[in-house]
Amino acid sequence: MLSSISPAAGRLLISEPFMLDPNFKRSVILIAEFSAGGAMGFVLNQVSDMLLGDIIPEISYSEFPLFKGGPVGSNTLHFVHRCPQKIDDGIEICSGIFWGGDFEQVKELVNTYQLNDTEIRFFVGYSGWSEGQLEGELKEDTWIVANLINPDILFNNNEESLWKSAVVGLGQRYAHIANFPENPALN
Repeated sequence: MLSSISPAAGRLLISEPFMLDPNFKRSVILIAEFSAGGAMGFVLNQVSDMLLGDIIPEISYSEFPLFKGGPVGSNTLHFVHRCPQKIDDGIEICSGIFWGGDFEQVKELVNTYQLNDTEIRFFVGYSGWSEGQLEGELKEDTWIVANLINPDILFNNNEESLWKSAVVGLGQRYAHIANFPENPALN
């Protein structure tokens, strides 16, 4: 098994380099919730073609990108942020990173230009696993679990290099994986 660290809220799942599922190809997922009943999280590096204003018309500043949080609940909107001093009622999932909160406050802060994309990230849908499913995928070496979360990584706007940066951040043992070609048959 690639990682002996167990999944938990606030940890990252990094897909193995040759994952075939297009929902998770070279993805980095922030685990927001983990329990005996299952897990849920958000893909950090798959930006959609939509902006926040496309789905919430009363938000005048619509330049916030929407990320594809995963294939589950594609009709739901979620957000993570690092500004609890501005947004009440968020759940701290790891040091300095909060999930959800008062959405009316968020709309007001966006409309008055008091939030920017280095403080908050919006997701359409989420990634979900039923009881025991994620643990099974870990045994099959589908994911690498990273024990560290740096808020700067989460709110980095360079989605294309996030997977590679996350792999390199795991240390020497995994660094070589970051350079694997996406399709080894083309190598």
